[in-house]
Amino acid sequence: MAAAFRENGVAGVAAIIRAFARKKRNVRAYERFIAREALDDAKREKINEEIEAFKQTPTFSIILPVYNIDEIWLEKCVDSVRRQIYADWELCIADDASTKPHIRPFLEKLSAADERVKVAFREKNGHISAASNSALELATGEYCVLLDHDDELAEDALYYVAAELNKFPDARMIFSDEDVIDPEGRRSEPKFKPDFSFDLMLSLNMVTHLSCYKTDLLREIGGFRIGLEGSQDYDLALRVIEGISSTEIRHIPRILYHWRAVETSVAANLGAKPYAFEKARVAIADHLKRKGIEADVVEAADGLNRVRYPHTKAKISLIAVGEEAHFDIESCETIYVAGSNELAKDLNAACERATGDVIIFIDRHLAPQTNDWLAELASFASQNEIGAVGCKILRKDGTIDETGLILGGKDIVRQAHHGFPQDANGYFFRAGMIGNYSAASWRTFATRKDVFESLGGFRADEFPNVLFDVDLCLRLWQKGLRVLYTPYVVMQNTREWRRELSSSEAAQLQKMWPLETAHDPFYNRNLSEDEDAFDIDA
Repeated sequence: MAAAFRENGVAGVAAIIRAFARKKRNVRAYERFIAREALDDAKREKINEEIEAFKQTPTFSIILPVYNIDEIWLEKCVDSVRRQIYADWELCIADDASTKPHIRPFLEKLSAADERVKVAFREKNGHISAASNSALELATGEYCVLLDHDDELAEDALYYVAAELNKFPDARMIFSDEDVIDPEGRRSEPKFKPDFSFDLMLSLNMVTHLSCYKTDLLREIGGFRIGLEGSQDYDLALRVIEGISSTEIRHIPRILYHWRAVETSVAANLGAKPYAFEKARVAIADHLKRKGIEADVVEAADGLNRVRYPHTKAKISLIAVGEEAHFDIESCETIYVAGSNELAKDLNAACERATGDVIIFIDRHLAPQTNDWLAELASFASQNEIGAVGCKILRKDGTIDETGLILGGKDIVRQAHHGFPQDANGYFFRAGMIGNYSAASWRTFATRKDVFESLGGFRADEFPNVLFDVDLCLRLWQKGLRVLYTPYVVMQNTREWRRELSSSEAAQLQKMWPLETAHDPFYNRNLSEDEDAFDIDA
């Protein structure tokens, strides 16, 4: 509190108080959510009817490496598989030479009672990657689902995965939302994830649990990599996505996995496996190297990851909008735009005059809070697969104004993490980590000139003064180029500012982008569509 007051006065303290209130509100909301989503006999009967109607009934091989886990947690884990409403599964268990005496008799009894349970007893302890590979050798199902020996699957987990495969039979990788379950069975800390976000994936393992892969794909890449223990699932996912298209990755926005919070698990204690963070950075660096991308991977907040691309030697053109003091930057060309009710047209004209390879638009009512902001933005914008880059923008009082733009809901466009404390990690670390949003604001916006021109610039006729930035970002995504957010460039408003939406332009955006404005792929359906983004909808 004292630090917040020193930094941003009363507003900083107020933001922290709001954050505590938000957290408390969401704890209660998640309790209501659990009650609302709980299965009863009527819901189970409906699920069984749907399973009967499935055109495809894939068999799931559940990969379960086991080592010296307490019997109570192993039993709960296994029971969560045996309770699955969808019955086409096999449980592939590899015991990694456990020394605790209860493990072998428990597993032998289990396999004798159910022919769907297969067990391999490894003679020598090889750690989790080797044990997972031994379990994978037992698999005969078309798809593999990963499960840790102290966690639980939701009762309807495999049903939802099978349902997804019936809708999208070409899917080769599927992941779901997850939460934490404590020793007493209380659930908390839901992670309602966005759809697959490549740049967020390079910051943290957004897939984790539940994860499902085409079995032949896992065998094709050689299974789990020895030496990446602690981040073997992360490494596996990164190697999988290298060989498939984004359309073959599906996200189920539903809690299908309960991560057990016991003393030795990362769910209860981020420091329980410090080596896992180091191995994660090895996995990311190797992934980038295999893709031929030059970058460094360094430690970020909370032991997570930051990918740093080399600062580009490309020429930068800065297009500054407004009446504030001039930028004194010798390293780049600067073009000033007064700004009018035809802002999109003005920006297009400025871009035509620009001679730089990288164009950076900036509102001159924003004051840079990071020294290398130009180079940092340009380093991302110069990457071939990235179409546009936005950053963290603070309000005049020091709280977050936006970290990106969210589509959908009654306001059509909302500012992500609006009102959160300045240094907040945000929801699912998305304010504090590099990631993706559907759109970024023109107020600090970097792109390559050739990309901008290939799209014809901003569509000034349809969006003369607002939403031209959103429309351009959606066209970039349509072209296969990512819109990236970086928290490592920070701008602060020098005056109060609010994104004003024209009803006609909002209607035009909905007309031109009906699917995207109905549901933002980078915003989970279980989160609120009201002004307070990232609140649980319950």
